[in-house]
Amino acid sequence: MQFTGAITALATPFKNGQIDEEGFRNLIEWQIQEGIDGLVPVGTTGEKATLTHEEYEKAVKICVDQVKKRVPVIAGAGSNNTVEAVELLKFVKRAGADAGMMLSPYYNKPTQEGVYQHFKAIGKAVPGFPMVIYNVPGRTGLNMLPKTVARMARDIPEVVAVKEACGNIEQIAEVMEYAPAGFTCLSGDDSMVLAAMALGAKGVISVASNIVPRQVHELCEACLKDDMVKARELFYWLSPINRACFYETNPGPVKTALGLMGKLEFSLRLPLVPMAENTEQALRDVLKNAKLI
Repeated sequence: MQFTGAITALATPFKNGQIDEEGFRNLIEWQIQEGIDGLVPVGTTGEKATLTHEEYEKAVKICVDQVKKRVPVIAGAGSNNTVEAVELLKFVKRAGADAGMMLSPYYNKPTQEGVYQHFKAIGKAVPGFPMVIYNVPGRTGLNMLPKTVARMARDIPEVVAVKEACGNIEQIAEVMEYAPAGFTCLSGDDSMVLAAMALGAKGVISVASNIVPRQVHELCEACLKDDMVKARELFYWLSPINRACFYETNPGPVKTALGLMGKLEFSLRLPLVPMAENTEQALRDVLKNAKLI
C-alpha cells in the first residue's frame, strides 16, 4: 500500500477524563468527508504518551472501525523499548490498521547502528507488516541520519516510508537521494511540505490538517500534479495556520482550535495545560482571518 497525500496526525478527544468516543468518531468522519488521504491515531498529536495501554488500544480500534478501510490507518506504535515496540506493532496489526508509525528510540540515545538494529528486530518480529519510521530529533534527542534511513529502506522490507521531521531541507533531500526507488518520504512538518514535495516527498503527516483537512489535501494534490502555482497559493494561505499550531506545545493549539470550531470538547492531559491568554488570542485571530471561526 502506498502512503501519499495529506495524512492527519489525529488529536484524541477527551471528555470527563476519558476518551470521547463519539467525539473521536465524529472527528474521523469529518476528516474523511473533507478528503483526507490517511489518518495517524495515537501519535504525538494524539497524546499517546498520556494514554493507558487500555486507552491506547481503544483509540486504535475506534479509528480502524470508523474508517472501515476508506483511507489508510497508520497507527502510532513506537517505543524506546524494542520489546514493547514489537508488542504494540503486533496489536496494531491485529486491530486491522494498515501500518504502524514507529518513532525512533527516544531518551536512550542509541547510535545509528542501534537505531538500525531496533527497527530490524521489529521487522523480523512482525514480518510483512508495513512500518513508517518517524524521525523527530526535537522530541527524541536523536537524529536518524539519511544513510541510516536508506540502509533500513534497503535491508528491512517492512520499512516502506519515513516521516521526516528533522526540520532540515538538505537532510530531507539526502534521504530521497540515498533511499532506493519506491521508498516514500513524507514531510513531518507542515511548514516544509511545499519544499519537501518539490524535492520528491509524497505527502505530509500533518498537524494542521486536523483543522483544515481539505486545504492540506488540496496542497498535496497540487504538488503531486506538479501544479506549483496552485500549490504555492495554498501553502501561503496555510502558513499562518501552520505557525499557529505551534504557538505552544503540540497538540495544545490544535485542540484549542478544534474546540473553538466546535469539532471536539477541549481537553488536554497533564503535563500539557491550556494555552496562555496571549497565545490563545493570537490563535483566535489566525482562525478568524482564515474564516474558520
